Amino acid sequence: MPRFELRYRPAALADLEGIFRGVLRVSASPMVARRYVERIRARCRLILPVPLAGRPRNDLAPGLRTVPFERRAVIVYRVSGEMVEIVNIFHGGRDYAVLYRTGQPAERDDES
Repeated sequence: MPRFELRYRPAALADLEGIFRGVLRVSASPMVARRYVERIRARCRLILPVPLAGRPRNDLAPGLRTVPFERRAVIVYRVSGEMVEIVNIFHGGRDYAVLYRTGQPAERDDES
């Protein structure tokens, strides 16, 4: 059974930073914001043992999969070889499907 490696694309890291800033703004607590982002990262690590368990979203882009996080976020990732690549993390009800269909996530990170 292959052991998968986890990688965050620059867009996903920018998403995490934006989520941190948003939680910080609402909570006024760096600790609360840090813990929330760490829980998202922990959820990303849970993808590794079963990377194909996420919902396939080939309708948005070839090979994309999604998993929910605490009913407030969606983690978008791709499996390539023995690599799980976190592509984006959408928080707070953002319509990620529309963003993908209009090409906006790709414009933020052109490493495809």
